[in-house]
Amino acid sequence: MLPPGEEASPDTRRWHRGSVSAEAHLSQDVLFYAVVGFLAQFVDGAIGMAYGLTASSVMLAQGVHPAMASAGVHAAEVVTTALSGAAHWRLGHVIPRLVLRLAVPGVVGGVFGALVASELPMHLLKPAVSFYLVIMGLIVLRRAVMGRRPDPSLATRDAAPIGFGGGFLDAVGGGGWGPLVTSTLIGRGLDPKIAIGSSNAAEFFVTVAVSAAFMTSIGIGVWPIVIGLVIGGAIAAPFAALATRHMPTRPLMGVVGVVIVALSATSLIRSFTT
Repeated sequence: MLPPGEEASPDTRRWHRGSVSAEAHLSQDVLFYAVVGFLAQFVDGAIGMAYGLTASSVMLAQGVHPAMASAGVHAAEVVTTALSGAAHWRLGHVIPRLVLRLAVPGVVGGVFGALVASELPMHLLKPAVSFYLVIMGLIVLRRAVMGRRPDPSLATRDAAPIGFGGGFLDAVGGGGWGPLVTSTLIGRGLDPKIAIGSSNAAEFFVTVAVSAAFMTSIGIGVWPIVIGLVIGGAIAAPFAALATRHMPTRPLMGVVGVVIVALSATSLIRSFTT
């Protein structure tokens, strides 16, 4: 603050205007990504996938570096997956044994994927994963159309490979836990509400591990974006879980199947045309 009677110099006035402009820009970033975070978390919390795809796509369109976008998304997911898992748990959508059998190998797969990502032939891996997800999406759609009573015995059977694959894909591709884990569980006959809730809860542990890897390697340099994503995701999490609870099983399976096929087929086509 200037003494009484003394006017600010031109340099001081320019610095003040620049400071106000920077603060306004920061607030706009937080608000914009709060909206993005709300939409991304509502979709992810309701059908068990697409948070990373939605948030990272917007960040890349805004000029954020791909590695930094992935780091920012995973940092935000530490909070949003915890809140989403808690919301689904309160509504009875989470089986603790299934979460454990997904989370432990998921963390191992995520760490392993982060270590070997640069050595993998991504031009071959991505189409293979997309093809697998197209098949799983079609299986889910078939179950939605024909109907099949959920099989509770699938809650813990052979869940470890699914968790490992989901964690590995999430670390290597900057996302992918939800499409692989949720679609595989539903495709094998698990109640979609249980598959979505347990997948969301287990993803928290994988996200913590992957975020820690980013923190120790490239850091998290987009904190205003992370804050916005967390605010929006925190608001959306309980509503998304309620949407899952009140949507009938077969329509819910149909939505999941359509999303999986659409996203995976698009990725598969892009891999052969670029």
